Formats: sequence, C-alpha cells, structure tokens
Amino acid sequence: MVGVVVAIVWMKDLFSVVMLLGIYGLLTASFFVAMDAVDVAFTEASVGAGISTLLLLVAVAKTKRKEHPVRHKPYIALLVVIVTGALLIYGTFDMPRFGVADAPGHTHVAQRYIQDSYEEIGIPNIVTSVLASYRGFDTFGEVVVIFTAGIAVLALLSVVGGVSGVRRQSFYEQHSMYEQHKVLRIVSKILIPFILMFALYVQFHGEYSPGGGFQAGVIFAAGLILFAMLFGLSTAQRFIKIAWLQLMAALGVLIYGAVGVVSFLNGGSFLDYSVLLENPVAGQHVGIILIELGVGLTVASVITLIFFTFANRKEQYQIVDSTGE
Repeated sequence: MVGVVVAIVWMKDLFSVVMLLGIYGLLTASFFVAMDAVDVAFTEASVGAGISTLLLLVAVAKTKRKEHPVRHKPYIALLVVIVTGALLIYGTFDMPRFGVADAPGHTHVAQRYIQDSYEEIGIPNIVTSVLASYRGFDTFGEVVVIFTAGIAVLALLSVVGGVSGVRRQSFYEQHSMYEQHKVLRIVSKILIPFILMFALYVQFHGEYSPGGGFQAGVIFAAGLILFAMLFGLSTAQRFIKIAWLQLMAALGVLIYGAVGVVSFLNGGSFLDYSVLLENPVAGQHVGIILIELGVGLTVASVITLIFFTFANRKEQYQIVDSTGE
C-alpha cells in the first residue's frame, strides 16, 4: 500500500494514477478482510476500487491525461502533512493493543451487541443490526448527507456547465468505446446484467451476509455508469431518465424518514421498528428492509445523477485551422 501511494504521488500520467487508486482500494479491502472486517471491506471494494475509479476516469476523459507541472514548492503543505501525520502516529500509542480482551470496545459495546442483538433484532448479521437499527438515526443522517451532497454537486455542475440552446454531442457520443472496442461491448453485455442482479442480491440479503443499501446502491450505479461509458450516453439516457433518478433520490430519503414517522405514530421512538408489527422481531425485519431500500435508492440515484450531469456538461471546443493555429 505504501508503494502504491508513492507511485501515485510520483506519476504525472493521470490515467495511471486512477488505475493505481483502484489498486489501492483493492489492497485496502484485502487488508480489511484480513482484519475480519468483511462489511467494511465490501464497502471499500465497491466504493474505493469500483465507483470512484469510474468517476475519476470520466474526469480524466473530460480534462487532460497529463498533470500540469507544479510551479511552486509546496513546502508549507508538506510541513503540515508531516506534523499532522506525526500527531496521528503519536495518538496511536495510547490505543490498546490489537486483540486485547480488556479493551474498552470489547468490555461493553461489543458484548452488548453480540449477546443481545439476535434476540432483539433477529438477524444473523450483527453489522446490519447496528447500522440499520441500533444506530438507525445516525444512518438516516448519512443518507440525508449523501442526498444533500448530490444536490449540491448537481447545482454546481449546472452552473459551471452553463445552458445552451443547441445541444452539442458529449464526449461519450463522439468517442464512445463501443465503436472501437467490440470485445468490451460484447463482454459488458454479458456482465452488466449479472452486476445489476448481484446488486439486488446485496440489497436484500444484507441481513444474512455482508451488504446492504450502501453497497448495493454503489454496485447498481457502477453497472449503469459502465453501460453508459461503453454504449454511449445518449443510449443510456433513453432507458434511464434523469427525472426518474431525481425522483428516486428523493424517494429513498422519504422512505427512510417515513418509516421513522410511522414508528413514532405507533407509539414508539423515531425509527423504533419493533412497533411496526405485533411481533417486535418481525417489525425489526420489516423496518430494516424498508430503510435499506431507501438507502439503496438514494445512493444509486445520486451517484448516477452526478455522472450524467457531469458527462452532459457543455463541451468546450478549440477550432484549429490548417496551419495548426
């Protein structure tokens, strides 16, 4: 991982840097797997090595492949990074050693969830119990943050891109890869349906295995973006309407919040799923499925919206005459 980071800083070819960032995401996910944090590894693989790589490739395609030379010496920034890193390393000296049984996290919180979560929530995946039920209010805040960030990015790109009465062809309509790489087109026709199907599996099987709305939304969005990159943006937008994505992004947050309101109206606390049905455990199941659906809708819609809005921005062209000027 250190070697990959050094190569990222050293290289000036931005395409190679993006590829190395994807490799770094896979290495990080492998590290999390070795630490038995499978759910975190799943998220890192889908976000760090998956959707982030695709979005950065779009950014490179819309700008330039080579990094501009640095015209100043960022010694102050380097000093700040060194001091901050030294402080972080110094702070780790007070942390308990890995695997120590009497660590604070092992003596109270972890035991509480491990011993009581299955009886109270009724699902095998303790991580899902914690994220979707015990700290469901915090997860709701994360979904709202994603939705708000998506709206902010859309507004910013709309202002920067400008509005034109004549729609120019985008980069993907002029240089779509399927016209040049038929192998990619054929292979993607086979893989994309399975990618979307796997996203649905991750969405609705998060109670029993690593997964959930966040990972499923990212995987689903990655499949849609891959389709647009390989088959052209106009082709993708004939099947995936931007208005639908905007509706789904808001609907996901609304579903999550509505579950909390219904819980409150049934006499429980906000996002207390046990009051949704007569059987508290069955109510927990229904509540978790609904809020995970809301998370998946918002995450997939926001990421796809960002890609479509970015790729649809007005292109800037430079006219070159026969003399090359």
